[in-house]
Amino acid sequence: QVALVESGGGLVQAGGSLTLSCAASGSIFSINAMGWYRQAPGKQRELVATIIPGGRTNYAASVKGRFTISRDNAKNTVYLQMNSLEPEDTAVYYCTAEVMTSWNTPPMDSWGKGTLVTVSS
Repeated sequence: QVALVESGGGLVQAGGSLTLSCAASGSIFSINAMGWYRQAPGKQRELVATIIPGGRTNYAASVKGRFTISRDNAKNTVYLQMNSLEPEDTAVYYCTAEVMTSWNTPPMDSWGKGTLVTVSS
């Protein structure tokens, strides 16, 4: 069993910053890609950013230049630094990780329960 727990969400004014954290725990052999998705009210869940163990990152066009994803492999933790926040960034943010529970099992996608980010205008 693997659990992902997000933290750091909250209410912030437009132009402000927040940092989200997500720690993975449980039966973990290794973690491949980690990432963040978000789902705004009435909209589909969308990719925000991903990062692989070597550090290569990928961002949605809407957040590139404002958000920074990073990870601490020793702590099985991924972060999302969000700057210059806009009301359109309001959403529930979900952490995801491709987790291998042993050397000979394929990676499985694990998801956190989400943390709410609200950006006021």
